[in-house]
Amino acid sequence: MNAPIRMNGPIRVVSVTVLVMFFALMANLTYSATMRQTSLNENTQNRRVSDARFAQDRGPIMVGNTPIAESQPVKDRYKFQREYSNGPLYAPVTGFYAYSYGSSALESSQSRFLSGATDQQVLEQLIKSAAGQVPKGATVETTISAKAQKAAWKALDGRKGAVVALDYRTGAVRALVTSPSYDPAELATHDLAASKQAWERLNADADKPMANRATREIYAPGSTFKLITAAAALENGYTSDSSIDASSYQLPGSTKRINGSCGGAKITLGQALRVSCNPGFARLGAKLGADVMQKQAEAFGFGQRYLPEIGSVASRFPEDIDSAQTAMSAIGEYEVAATPLQMAMVAAAIANDGVVMQPYVVDRVLSADLALIQRTAPAQASIAVSGATAAQLRQMMVSVVESGTGRRAQIPGVEVGGKTGTAVTDRERLPYAWFVAYAKEYGVAVAVFIEDADISASEVAGGRVSAPVAKAVLEALK
Repeated sequence: MNAPIRMNGPIRVVSVTVLVMFFALMANLTYSATMRQTSLNENTQNRRVSDARFAQDRGPIMVGNTPIAESQPVKDRYKFQREYSNGPLYAPVTGFYAYSYGSSALESSQSRFLSGATDQQVLEQLIKSAAGQVPKGATVETTISAKAQKAAWKALDGRKGAVVALDYRTGAVRALVTSPSYDPAELATHDLAASKQAWERLNADADKPMANRATREIYAPGSTFKLITAAAALENGYTSDSSIDASSYQLPGSTKRINGSCGGAKITLGQALRVSCNPGFARLGAKLGADVMQKQAEAFGFGQRYLPEIGSVASRFPEDIDSAQTAMSAIGEYEVAATPLQMAMVAAAIANDGVVMQPYVVDRVLSADLALIQRTAPAQASIAVSGATAAQLRQMMVSVVESGTGRRAQIPGVEVGGKTGTAVTDRERLPYAWFVAYAKEYGVAVAVFIEDADISASEVAGGRVSAPVAKAVLEALK
């Protein structure tokens, strides 16, 4: 009988190592196929996937009955070219869809619908493919009003800034404009060298045309923040007729003094808002305290991110602040910073009896056969103030427009309430100019932000520069 063959030690080690490596390879392939498929497909360096997705007939993004982004057939390797109608006007809404740089805004957040890759669309795509037809992505219908969007763009007139208009009853975004802007078609081109040149030029531009100033940048809100300070006061025992000290105010523990001519040393809270009284509101904020002020700001939405379809950053009220810092924060300075979206939500909540609605910009998603895939239902985000407080705030805001700093926003026969704001961030630059408002008969709230108001910091820049922009947008939505 032959003796059994024995494997020597080194060969056994090699065999076991190869076996372990084989199982590790199989495990990695299995993991990649099941768990990493989405991230691998979305990797912009995956040229096979990039080629495949650029050969898709993506669905359109709509404003009313007009496509603002759509794919057209072309005779090149990618088969379909993404085109943008009025590209700079709608860029902060559509975003871009580029071979080398991925996508942004709705082109990114709604990409699975637009490309027909959702579970609801798979069967439809298979049927079309079996019938020899080119599968087409879904249609994304937005809440944007073309008239309001164009009115905001025209009124900004090329100045750096942003406009956000909301249906305060539902949270639907009716206008979202940022200036300066860019044309997404420059990035979507199939001429990849030209796309690269455009990308580098846009990112090197000091005016930041690709920055979404409406939702992804935060700025000192200036006196528009006094609405939140007034809300905190009304929620804590004050009324619009309560008397407050409006005399010159020495900040606690500081050499800084806040001056201002407010119409008297003792005035009502309502008058203080109408004339935008800095010493009165600074003193009031310090008296209410940092905790009360922070809680009120958060009730309006500070600290939260909204509008995931577009992308946003959280507005900020500073933490762990002393009395002097609280006083400055109460007039929208120190380290308070907000997006125009957030300040539009403040005006909207006041108009909506204190209820903050979740903002949204996608109304419906329809399949290529126009079957409903998804519809956004209005949703409540928070309760900022009581209905009684909201009513007093509206009365005070109407006074601002009728006889205060916001006169340029008046619309005959329409209840318009508003609040101006001017923020000076340093001695070198021009002030920020803000105006927030609502129009009762139109069901709309709006925030206007102009980054470099071409006006002296001593002027009421918000009322002179931004209020007319708000008026134009509100009238476009009547």
